[in-house]
Amino acid sequence: MKLLIFFLTASLFSFDITAKSKEEVFILGQQETETYKIEKFNSSIKPKNIILMIGDGMGLNQVEVSRLGIGGVDYKLAIDQLPFRGLVTTFSNNNSITDSAAAATAWATGKKTNNKFLSVSPNKKNIITITELLAQKGYKNGLVATSSITHATPAAFYAHVDNRYKEQKIAKQFLESNIDIALGGGAEFFRKLNFSDKYILLKSRQDLMAHQNEENKKLLGLFAEDGIMRTDKDMPSQAEMTDLALDYLVKSTESCNGFFLMSEGSQIDWAGHANNIQYLFAEFNDFDQTVGKLINFINTDKETLLIITADHETGGLQLVDKLDNKVKIKWTTKNHTAVPVGIYAYGPGAELFSEEMDNTDIFYKMIEVIDYENAADGVCQ
Repeated sequence: MKLLIFFLTASLFSFDITAKSKEEVFILGQQETETYKIEKFNSSIKPKNIILMIGDGMGLNQVEVSRLGIGGVDYKLAIDQLPFRGLVTTFSNNNSITDSAAAATAWATGKKTNNKFLSVSPNKKNIITITELLAQKGYKNGLVATSSITHATPAAFYAHVDNRYKEQKIAKQFLESNIDIALGGGAEFFRKLNFSDKYILLKSRQDLMAHQNEENKKLLGLFAEDGIMRTDKDMPSQAEMTDLALDYLVKSTESCNGFFLMSEGSQIDWAGHANNIQYLFAEFNDFDQTVGKLINFINTDKETLLIITADHETGGLQLVDKLDNKVKIKWTTKNHTAVPVGIYAYGPGAELFSEEMDNTDIFYKMIEVIDYENAADGVCQ
């Protein structure tokens, strides 16, 4: 009942009286379901590693509509096959409708802050992030994004600024951070910075696919000036970048406590802002393929917890009608909304994420599931 009351209230805050609804029609997809093996994990097992996947702007209706657009009514996405799921409230400190910066700060620090703020409190005091905490315990940290690596979601895990748009300052803070591998866009924000002695730099999809992870050095992939656009065939996918990040982190943490990886499908959000359903399908398909790869990784690794959620819903997406093989949808805004989003989990500790929670709770559950307080301090070489 509490969630229903919140949902109805949030829907009122989501209504944009200045926006005109936009309807689109698409044909049901015909892709066949790929069934993944889903294993049971003993609830007493503590995961060594955490992967946090973010579908930026991915509301429950984005998942439902993508399912129909990719494979049809009987299709099962990879995300559909995960055994544990819940709902997450997303409001920020100063607004019922959050932006990505405040939402990512909630996961990264467990604290509410104002929209546009990154891992600083409402009075602009730095808040320690989960990557900073884990580095003290001998973990390595990685970030993947289809936006710039200095964009709001990835930046919240290493930067402390009062405005998410200060991306050159954020880039400078990145080079001073404990992030060991970061793959995404944002080359324009690093151009005036000297980091050749700290990082191996990858500039293209060819660089990424050829890299062997043989040197014990930090890795930075900057594949676009800003966001990674699929119209350029030289751009890597989220799935390809996540593959390399996993390979890097697994090889470099064999004698360490573990790793933390955040992988974001950033442009699910951009499709919502653009009210473009085909854009959504392209971005979500890459996102869900990444989910499938991570399921297979966890089945082999058996020590990694996968958590999937969203910062907020974007676009006020509504499923309006279905006639034969055609589906009509409606975008009700070009902005974010306040409706709760889903959370999905797989691997040891996943059962902690099968309930109603606030976005700040995700931070505390991640800390709890790895038993952070009892982990020995250390440095991962």
